[in-house]
Amino acid sequence: MVLYLPFLNAQKAIKKFAKQLPASFVLLTCLLSAQAVYAQKQVIIDDQVNQHIFSYKEIECLEDPKGILQFDQVLSPQISSRFKESWSSTPQNYNQSSVYWYKISIKHPLNTQKNWMLEFFDQTIDDITAYIPSGNGQYKIEKFGALYKFDKRQIHHKNFGINLNIYQPCTYTYYFRIKSHQTADVIIVLRSVNWFIEYALSEYLLFGVFYGMILVFAFYNLLMFVAFRQRQHLYYVLYNLSVGFYELCTDGIGYEYLWPNSPAWNEYAYGFALCCISVFALLFTRKLLFVKKNAPILYKLINAVIIARVGFFLVCFFVNRQWFNYKLLEFIPLCIAFFTGIYILINGYRPARFFVLGYGFLFAGFTLKMLAYFGWFSIGIISYYSLSLCFILEMIFLALAIGDKVRLLKREKDKAQREIIEQLRDKQKLEASINIKLEEQVRERTHEVLEKALIIEKQNEELNRANEILQHQAEDIFRMNLLLERDNQELQTGFEKVSRDRIMSATVDFEEFSKIYPDPDSCYKFLADLKWSTNYKCHKCHHTHSFSGHMPYSKRCSKCSYEESVTAYTIFHNTRIPITKAFYMIFLVYSTNGKISSHKLSEILAIRQSTCWAYSNRIKKLLVVRKRGPKVENHEGWSNLVLENHEE
Repeated sequence: MVLYLPFLNAQKAIKKFAKQLPASFVLLTCLLSAQAVYAQKQVIIDDQVNQHIFSYKEIECLEDPKGILQFDQVLSPQISSRFKESWSSTPQNYNQSSVYWYKISIKHPLNTQKNWMLEFFDQTIDDITAYIPSGNGQYKIEKFGALYKFDKRQIHHKNFGINLNIYQPCTYTYYFRIKSHQTADVIIVLRSVNWFIEYALSEYLLFGVFYGMILVFAFYNLLMFVAFRQRQHLYYVLYNLSVGFYELCTDGIGYEYLWPNSPAWNEYAYGFALCCISVFALLFTRKLLFVKKNAPILYKLINAVIIARVGFFLVCFFVNRQWFNYKLLEFIPLCIAFFTGIYILINGYRPARFFVLGYGFLFAGFTLKMLAYFGWFSIGIISYYSLSLCFILEMIFLALAIGDKVRLLKREKDKAQREIIEQLRDKQKLEASINIKLEEQVRERTHEVLEKALIIEKQNEELNRANEILQHQAEDIFRMNLLLERDNQELQTGFEKVSRDRIMSATVDFEEFSKIYPDPDSCYKFLADLKWSTNYKCHKCHHTHSFSGHMPYSKRCSKCSYEESVTAYTIFHNTRIPITKAFYMIFLVYSTNGKISSHKLSEILAIRQSTCWAYSNRIKKLLVVRKRGPKVENHEGWSNLVLENHEE
């Protein structure tokens, strides 16, 4: 896309004059491009130099806090004069809410034989708008950055790159508008295309070696975990993979090959990787150095930091993902792990020495990265890749620490085995001497046992004879018990029969009556026996077969399913008086031949007089009906009044 921008009136006049003088047009264009950069240090393209990194006076920057400046405003003298030289070798967007403008000046020679390009090292920059002079007073706009899909880039490489088309030998000024939500290192490199290809191939080869080492370390420790089942190997595998994932996020390899169509995920994937690095590093530290045993206080501190780190990740993910930019917080888990290793090494645990060396390199790399982040110290590319190099050194020394721990455990195991062997030898000697003494004692005891065995054998014979006698006696006693039990049952049955007959014909009090019918269940059982002891006949269909109903002691017709309760068709049906008292009321009315008054019944049964009067009248009427019928000698007594449909 080509942008036609209005210049100052003086510039328009010069252009108009340039149309009349075509030979001087190129020179005028160069003067116009160099007008705003008269004080800026130029970078001259030289075929003898394959690359050049812009730094200090070679790059000027302008902060736009509100992000409202347009390119034609930036070209105006009023705004252009506000550009300032970079005070560091690597400029940064120190205020992430602002837009930053950068400009560089490149002098294109007449006889260059190479194709040239500009490359941005930092792949995390969200949005870059490049204004590239096209040689005729116009600017070509190129947009790229982490917010755009990978296939939209002009050069398909992990870094951002743009080609430089040299139209005429002149000095051109290039402008870049940069906006990023996280700290961005504005490292701009001028490279020849041939050198870029050679450099990119070498860089990708080194990346392959780097990620290959991570996978080798991870796979080896995974095999160690499968073989020994020690969690330190699993934590080390997860830590290595987390480091590899973080490097994939920061160096652009992941975006290029794994998620090229997910720029949103690419912006925050590093936050997940950093969380995993801190958590698994602390878990590995805790397990490798036996922190729970060697430093209990630090063990509790490590657990607290793990919980806090996971909580911070969740807050960032669900509340404000901009907080992922606080990468310096990872310095806290690093310092805790480093201090734990030093503390345990001082206390004499030797495997901690390689651990301290590994974390020492990582601490140095993180410190160098932090100094470059604040702009206090930077050595260009070395500062940019320092953390990756230190990760490699740390992994090597951590692997040595694991090996040292394995050697120490093996040494302790060998020592323990030697001690066990010595103990076994002493044990064998002791067992031999003890066995000799025991054999002598066994011979003596065997003689004694044989003598006592003869005595015991005689005593056993006597006991066997006594047991036979006792067994015969026990059988006789058992037979006697059976006879006594049978007699008791007959006596009990006779007693119950006599008591029931006595109740049927004699006068007894309520207490004695309650011994025969103590509860409703016994009363219902008596009614069931009275109604259905001989036969059953359904009142609906006159069927004679039934089975038990849902209610206690009820019968249900097997043909029509009519269910007859135990009180149905008796004098107790639908009565509100407790059935035990109703039984006794019938007994009292019957035994007095209906002469007992309702007041007396109320006093005896503790029931209201009106209730006693109503129910006793019902009983007396039934008594009169029974007397008119023929007399039957069946000793039914008062139970003759129970069934209302009793056949006379």
